[in-house]
Amino acid sequence: MARRAADWLVQAEHDLELAEIAAAAGRHEWACFAAQQAAEKAVKALHLHLGQVVWGHAITRLLEELPVPVPEMLRDAARRLDAYYIAPRYPDAFVEGPPARYFGPRQSEEAIGYARAILEFVRSAMA
Repeated sequence: MARRAADWLVQAEHDLELAEIAAAAGRHEWACFAAQQAAEKAVKALHLHLGQVVWGHAITRLLEELPVPVPEMLRDAARRLDAYYIAPRYPDAFVEGPPARYFGPRQSEEAIGYARAILEFVRSAMA
C-alpha cells in the first residue's frame, strides 16, 4: 500500500488556502465548506500516518477514532466544522434562499480558525 499521508496533508493545506481565498472574495459559504474539507483531509492524513484507513466525512468521528489524545477544544471545533459539510453547498439546506444568504465573514473566520487549529494538531502529531 502506498504511503499517502503526506499527499492528504498537502491537499488539506491547499483546501485551507482556498478557504482563505473564498472568504476574501466574499464567498463565505464556500470558505466554510473548504475549511471543513481541510480539517477532514488533515485528520485522514493523520490516520494514514498512523497506519489506519478510515472512511467518512464527520471530523468529530474521525478524531474520536484516533489512537492519540485529542484536546476537547479540537473536538468542539470538529463539531462546528461538521455543520459546514452540507449546508454551504445545497440550496435546499435552508427553509428558503441560497446558502450564500446564510454565511458571512463571522462564520468563515470561525471555520478557518477551527480548520487551522486542527491542521496544526495534525502537523504536530505527524512530526
